[in-house]
Amino acid sequence: MEYNKTINLPTTQFQMKADLPNREPRIQKRWEEMKLYEAIQEKNKNEPRYILHDGPPYANGNIHMGHALNKILKDIIVKFKLMEGFNVPFVPGWDCHGLPIEYQLLKSLGLRKEEIDRVGFRKKARAYAQEFASIQKEEFKRLGIFGDWEKPYFTMSYDYEAKIIEIFKRLVGQGYIYRGKKPVYWCANCETALAEAEVEYSNHTSHSVYVKFPLKKLGKDKETKLQLPTSVLIWTTTPWTLPANVALAFHPQYEYAWVKLSPSDSFLKEEIIIVAKELMSNIMEKLGIKNYDILKVWQGKDFEGIVCSHPFMGRDSLGILADFVTLKEGTGIVHIAPGHGQEDYQIGLKYELPVLALVDVKGKFTKEVPQFSGMDVFSSNKLIIEKMQNSSHLLFSEEIVHTYPHCWRCKKPIIFRATAQWFLDVDKNKLRERILKAIRKVEWIPKIGENRISSMVETRPDWCLSRQRYWGVPLPIFYCKNCGEPLMSEESISAVQDLFLREGSDAWYIKREEEILPKNIKCPKCKKREFVKEKDIMDVWFDSGVSHEAVLRERENLSWPADLYLEGSDQHRGWFQASLIPAVALEKKPPFKSVLTHGFVVDGEGRKMSKSTGNVIAPQKIIEKYGAEILRLWVASEDYREDIRISSEILGHLVDGYRRIRNTFRFLLGNLNDFNISKKVKYREMSEIDQWVLHRLQELISQVVDDYESFELHRVYRAIYNFCTTELSSFYLDVLKDRLYTFDRNSLPRRSAQTVLYELIVSLIKLTAPILPHTAEEAWQMVPEGKEASVFLTNLPGVEKKYWNERLAKKWEKILLLRKSVVKVLEIARKEKIIGSSLEAEVDLYTQEKKLATLLHNYQRDWNETLIVSEVKILQEMPSVSSGIGKDKSEVMMRSEEMSELYIRVRRAPGKKCVRCWNWNPTVGENREHTQLCARCVQVVKNL
Repeated sequence: MEYNKTINLPTTQFQMKADLPNREPRIQKRWEEMKLYEAIQEKNKNEPRYILHDGPPYANGNIHMGHALNKILKDIIVKFKLMEGFNVPFVPGWDCHGLPIEYQLLKSLGLRKEEIDRVGFRKKARAYAQEFASIQKEEFKRLGIFGDWEKPYFTMSYDYEAKIIEIFKRLVGQGYIYRGKKPVYWCANCETALAEAEVEYSNHTSHSVYVKFPLKKLGKDKETKLQLPTSVLIWTTTPWTLPANVALAFHPQYEYAWVKLSPSDSFLKEEIIIVAKELMSNIMEKLGIKNYDILKVWQGKDFEGIVCSHPFMGRDSLGILADFVTLKEGTGIVHIAPGHGQEDYQIGLKYELPVLALVDVKGKFTKEVPQFSGMDVFSSNKLIIEKMQNSSHLLFSEEIVHTYPHCWRCKKPIIFRATAQWFLDVDKNKLRERILKAIRKVEWIPKIGENRISSMVETRPDWCLSRQRYWGVPLPIFYCKNCGEPLMSEESISAVQDLFLREGSDAWYIKREEEILPKNIKCPKCKKREFVKEKDIMDVWFDSGVSHEAVLRERENLSWPADLYLEGSDQHRGWFQASLIPAVALEKKPPFKSVLTHGFVVDGEGRKMSKSTGNVIAPQKIIEKYGAEILRLWVASEDYREDIRISSEILGHLVDGYRRIRNTFRFLLGNLNDFNISKKVKYREMSEIDQWVLHRLQELISQVVDDYESFELHRVYRAIYNFCTTELSSFYLDVLKDRLYTFDRNSLPRRSAQTVLYELIVSLIKLTAPILPHTAEEAWQMVPEGKEASVFLTNLPGVEKKYWNERLAKKWEKILLLRKSVVKVLEIARKEKIIGSSLEAEVDLYTQEKKLATLLHNYQRDWNETLIVSEVKILQEMPSVSSGIGKDKSEVMMRSEEMSELYIRVRRAPGKKCVRCWNWNPTVGENREHTQLCARCVQVVKNL
């Protein structure tokens, strides 16, 4: 008889080789054909809503690893929440306006912005944004992202643009919007103002200079005669800002030394310089000055009102006081140019200092600086230094490398430049204070996010809303032709809002002023009726910042505020602030209840990815080679709070991890090929090991759901992985093979095992579905009868109280500890060639400890199965052999390391090997018809 044909071998169509790059698209096609997203929404439509609002990526270029990380994180949470039973509509969106698209389009056209036709260019920009939004949409869908892909939101759609104008109108109505001339971040290459969130910091080589400002006059209360030439010494790394200097700032509480320099130093005449006393030694060492004396020391407050001569501009520089002066570096005295720095500008307001705008839009000096007129400011540094050197105003200069602000788009160094711009006043109506209070009401994940955004809001300047670019929503402002007064009434802005809703923002450039404005509208100042349109567009951060109004409030299936915003940690100064400011200003509360932030994608060595470094890994390549599931597993396996590393080695580990989980699924499904739910065994009829595994499954469910709930996704992955590999594959499933393969097909022990396998596969599929949706769906379709059309039309498993058994769990802690001890001795016996496989072994156990002895005896009939050996004997007396390997190498005797009161002996099992079950048993050969089988297998075969 061919006994191998009597074995209940596992069979399943769930293949060992996943072939994810080819299998995933087929699964996604099925989802589309069955309209799965719509079916989920219908199923959960009456349930409580959970809104994760999608921060819109820019619609330019293919998606990169940062996009993949962000969207997969969102999708895992969306899938978890919908399987938790919430109504979770997810509306993806795209940021369509702004410099990234404009920059790429100009580059492809080979044009500068002044060379283009604005309306024609905007049409090309719209088509460009639409093209890449469509490309990214397909790439996101390929990642297995669920969402309303047929009705996403675009910041360039007519209704969205009209909503932007409406929010601006409301802010104007409450007095938040004003026009002012103040320094802003300015990119000379892109010829536009930049938001703080559009600035990156990287290394830059600058000129570090120590410059003398000759003292002309002391303050009102100081009549000291100047016996020697005296200068205030300043330090700066931006010599190009010196032409705009109008003041010198001292800290009121610091001590400043009048230092006499001796002429014994060859390059010096006898003179006095004024520096912070605490920094004096460092300064003299830097300047190479050895002979000097302190003549006197003044408090910083004594220098208020002094007058110095500018080194080369022929104007005075006023002594002022400022608390922002520090002693970290330099001289303790700061040169003040209100046109080139935010702190300079603020202190300038206090002292009514002039704001000199000496640099044009291209970053070149104007005619007001005749000696450097038309010269790029960075190029002028050397000439300025040379000029000061020739006039003996320069004491020292050197080149230093330090972090410096750069444009996020063109990567060129930027400047602070005073220019007339439109601003949102963040201190109007105590807005800053109210935003800080609102921040404290939000749950920040991780918690450090609250401190980070709070510190940014505390020090942020007013929001510069205007941009000198072409592709964006125009500022809905008119100017009187006669007197120049701005027109931004509710009536005028509403006319623009209505126009954009009908025809889109291009209409601003197509229609004349009189075609847009209501008839008979007048200038609020001079009452004239002729106007010109504003040329600037709005900051695109305002576009995306009002998405909670344009999307959450406008769609019936959504709600405001959002439950969660989820973006990279850089958005603390970007989208989160851009969303908070208008929301708190107009709605008096934040637009989100919780904010989760993640780190950035870096290579395996922790380096930033860049084309120049050659360490960029494209998600498309990973999908092509491994499938989207491996990318999703990468996201879930990493702690997103830190920067997330990725490399070929990391991906290799994840492929192995995925394979182990998949093989666990395959084993479970393969051994359920003849099972249906009508054959489930009642809990009380199950063997103890089966009951224990069901308890462990409940613990896993509880832990995984809690970890999903708290967004600890790496813990979810680790818990599932460990359960599949350690407790199932390495133990329980190995133990079950004898029961599953060799017991009677319909026997109670085998059906008990299958009942547990069924509970395991159903729960594991559901628990992994948010992370591995394609694999979960594939496996779900192969689960025996009585299931929904998709795993995503089911809910996550809950803890079954009937399976929860703490007493049993404690007992099994001891059983597993004992098993660990036995396995060690079996391994020694295997190395000594006493046995081959564990089934060739007899294990003898002895203890004098009463509780352990009770455990050994009560569980005696199950030890063979649990230890996967052919025979287990519980000895009543201590074996006569000593510990170690027997003299004839026929047995091993050891005292347990884990349970010191337990002695373990391993030797060959008696009897012969059964060719069907591979157990060694004295009953093999007793049956004349089946001489190669043990008594148990004989009975099974006879019943076939």
